[in-house]
Amino acid sequence: MDLQLAGKRALVTGGTRGIGRAIVTALAGAGASVVTCYRTDDEAAESLKRDLKSTDGTHQVVQADLRDPADVARFVEVAKTELGGLDIVVNSAGVDSHAPAAGVTIDEWRRVLDTNLTAFHLVTHAALPLLGAGASIVAVGASVSTRGLAGKAHYTASKAAINGWMRSVCKEIGPRGIRINEVAPGIIETEPGAGLPPEMYERIKANASLRRLGTPEDVANAVLLLASPLSGYVTGATLHVDGGI
Repeated sequence: MDLQLAGKRALVTGGTRGIGRAIVTALAGAGASVVTCYRTDDEAAESLKRDLKSTDGTHQVVQADLRDPADVARFVEVAKTELGGLDIVVNSAGVDSHAPAAGVTIDEWRRVLDTNLTAFHLVTHAALPLLGAGASIVAVGASVSTRGLAGKAHYTASKAAINGWMRSVCKEIGPRGIRINEVAPGIIETEPGAGLPPEMYERIKANASLRRLGTPEDVANAVLLLASPLSGYVTGATLHVDGGI
């Protein structure tokens, strides 16, 4: 099936590792030109640059701290200069964290909320002037935000807030013909065993209806669907990519 993404112009945050990298390579493989960013991992950035050289289109990998409004403005300006505008924005940058609510320091609270939520707002706000009718914004949330998990109150709060933001903003930008949706991944195996102890890994697999953990490509495929004109009447929606956990 042709997803009608050839020639589209995309901006993807956090695109050099894990889910973000899978999204970048999937969009580029579908014919889109992609501008993406990373914060500190120069080795992963250089690796992605090499991979993108073999893919048609105009691609850029930019260093930016998305918690800094000046860096966000510079990042989005690269998309404007190199691509002339945007058709797709994917907010996939994020950090995880684990600590009981009573033990979360204010610095850790700010790190998680600033990266997962404030950066999402800053990037979308800066990119909106580059979007026109038919454009699509996709946020990468987390399915755990609807279930909760001990030790994850600050993380789940940051991801749950994305849903509320999206549900409100879809009503503001809908009259312009711009859509915004969310994918909510479950536990994704971005490294062997998902970095989990073997017994926990097996228990989580057993709790998933599909009896496996997700892959970055599973999430990327869902993003491509929501970014595609084939989802042209879908906005304000959350697509859970969690194997039926």
